Amino acid sequence: MAEEAKAPGPGVRQDDGESAQADAEIRALIAGLADSGCRFQRNGRWHDADDAGAHLQRKYDWARRRQLSGDAETFIERAASRSSLTGRAYRVACPGRAEADAGEWFRARLAALRASAALDWPRQPDGASA
Repeated sequence: MAEEAKAPGPGVRQDDGESAQADAEIRALIAGLADSGCRFQRNGRWHDADDAGAHLQRKYDWARRRQLSGDAETFIERAASRSSLTGRAYRVACPGRAEADAGEWFRARLAALRASAALDWPRQPDGASA
């Protein structure tokens, strides 16, 4: 007997293409933080970018196992903006820039990521733009 498909929860996409895009965007956001050289404040304590990336990757993995990951905006709102335990907002401090709310920082990174992807699309097989 075939297993019944579970309906996704709020904010979770059903389409495999959209899910793949969301996964790629979320992974790029996490990697972007880990590679940024920025510091990440979580529950009043500052962490380096690698630790912050690892923490957010664990939160994303947890959500994916429970089919709660959704799109990149959902990830930012539910996982990357505040502590799920205390509700305290996360902060990001990058060299030479003002400290920022993590949600704002990730939304700006997502917008830049999508703008960059839009410039690269559509591509012809030889790599030239259409």
